[in-house]
Amino acid sequence: MEASPTSLKRLRFGKLKVVRRRLLQRYEHQPFISCLAGFYSCRWKRYQRERTEPGKCCCNMRECMFFPLLVAAFCFSLVFLYTWGEGKNDYNSFDWYNYGNLGFWFLWSLVILIVAAVLFAYISLLLVLAMCLLAEGQQLYLHWSHKIGTFLVLGFSISALFALSILWRDHQKTVRLSFQVTAPYLHIGAIAIMVLLAWPVALHAIRADKKVTQVIIVGPYLAILLFLFLIPLGMYSPCIREMGTLGPKPALIGHRGAPMLAPENTEMSFLKTIEHGGDGLETDVAISYDGVPFLMHDDTLRRTTNIQEVYPNDTDKAASSFSWDALQKLNAGTWFLKVLWLHNGVRSFVQSVAPGFQHTMGRKAPIEDLIKHNIVKLNLVYTDMSSEDIRKYAEANITTNFYVVNEPWLYSLAWCSGAHSVTTNAVHLLKDLSQPLFLMTPQQYNIMWILTDLTSAFLISLIFALHWWREKNFSCCAQDSNPMIESGGTYNKFKTELSDMPAVLA
Repeated sequence: MEASPTSLKRLRFGKLKVVRRRLLQRYEHQPFISCLAGFYSCRWKRYQRERTEPGKCCCNMRECMFFPLLVAAFCFSLVFLYTWGEGKNDYNSFDWYNYGNLGFWFLWSLVILIVAAVLFAYISLLLVLAMCLLAEGQQLYLHWSHKIGTFLVLGFSISALFALSILWRDHQKTVRLSFQVTAPYLHIGAIAIMVLLAWPVALHAIRADKKVTQVIIVGPYLAILLFLFLIPLGMYSPCIREMGTLGPKPALIGHRGAPMLAPENTEMSFLKTIEHGGDGLETDVAISYDGVPFLMHDDTLRRTTNIQEVYPNDTDKAASSFSWDALQKLNAGTWFLKVLWLHNGVRSFVQSVAPGFQHTMGRKAPIEDLIKHNIVKLNLVYTDMSSEDIRKYAEANITTNFYVVNEPWLYSLAWCSGAHSVTTNAVHLLKDLSQPLFLMTPQQYNIMWILTDLTSAFLISLIFALHWWREKNFSCCAQDSNPMIESGGTYNKFKTELSDMPAVLA
């Protein structure tokens, strides 16, 4: 019995509706994915998006080549932001250096910090959008404007890091010191990032149709993860110590007074140091043309006095070339508490005429040489900080002072390392610290480390298992419910039949 033309038409029309429904499911309304693709690719319309087919790459060849640049821009911008952020202790020196070259004072250090933070936030947003699109199985198409922005971030970060390594090499020592207190927390942050990356890695690894592709995706990920799991074995921090072994709080020596609260090397600055509980004062002494000592750090009077108003033609003259009567007409301090003698050439003479002077040295030296010259104190730049050296000098009754320490993390490191005092511009901030930041016992750190590794390993395993289960069920359901697939038949056969139905399609 043959089917009537009307029945055949209804059957074909029913099959056509099934096909149209399945095709439209590809472009169903998905606000989350629409926002991701819109911000990342500027593709706000649904039909502009494309899903990654199982076994296929996440993007075309051009995007595959550019995606590593996006990751590199993120990494370099993160390194520079951390490097520059941890260098906040030396911002005043940086701005002072620029002042000497440019002739005017401006907070260049703060501007660079803001620019670095903005660029890092921008590139981080792009990378987060890319990870979310990959996690949703979407193909990546970065808009050309974002590609230009990525090149700008990458160029700025690399240039800035290169300039720092050439012009400010001591800054590298600051960064290395910062790792002694921040490394445990950087480790936790890195593990958290690896857990988030597990979602797109697992998705594309499980959907890969070749074992080689799966190894290429999962291999580097697991290698990095294993490295992060074991890296605490090589960590060292003086702030990880047994309870009761922490030494006394280092004394706070006001650096030229309290220059954050009052003009440096002035009586008001010194009084502010005392008001906020400082333990001592550091100042600089120069000799006037007629033999009167006065407080001044710079070679000239241009930066710290109103010489441009009083003596506009003498702004570049040496401070010691002015008489005391001329200096008294300027806005400068006249009181100091203590002098530390640093010059090595006349130590014997100074000791003979003023045996009560305390001798100090501005560099590390063998203990035998220090004792021979009656040196009882070392005044060292903070980048020379070493808990082992501090301990050896202390055993010989030689105390150590580090300058200039303004940041709480750096003061905490000096405290944990056993420093006896620090010279600071921020007495009012450091005085309130009741204990070092990042202080913990080895047992507490081991618990934190082990819990972090175990928790992250469990979550990553759960993510991989979830993706494997989803992909397996999806494949089974797709084969069981697809009415277009018949034994011995193909979808192309039905597609040929539809091509003969112009009236129905219309």
